[in-house]
Amino acid sequence: MTRKNKAIKALIVLAIFASVVAYAVNWAFFDIQRIKGEDILEQYTSPDGKYTVTAYLNNGGATTDYAVLGEVKNNETNKAKNIYWNYHCQNASVKWIDNTTVKINNIELDVTKDIYDYRHQ
Repeated sequence: MTRKNKAIKALIVLAIFASVVAYAVNWAFFDIQRIKGEDILEQYTSPDGKYTVTAYLNNGGATTDYAVLGEVKNNETNKAKNIYWNYHCQNASVKWIDNTTVKINNIELDVTKDIYDYRHQ
């Protein structure tokens, strides 16, 4: 095996390792899909009945403040995803604008594609 082949293999292994570490850091610290709701505040169904948004109050414990998590569930497929995560918040004001647009605490979201995470604003 030549020195060039060894260098290429080492770079490939390093790239794979860096990718795995980057994915793990993103999952552990930035992906709101891994967050689970604690106490249900309220559930809100879209005008056509296709989606339901559930607002949860999450207690961070003694050293952190409360946070609100918004989860949308497609009632036809039964699949759910987190679409709203806000810190220093204890209430959820939720209003459906139309069949796919919801306003949570003055943040307007298309439930089919948008996600609000206070850490990225």
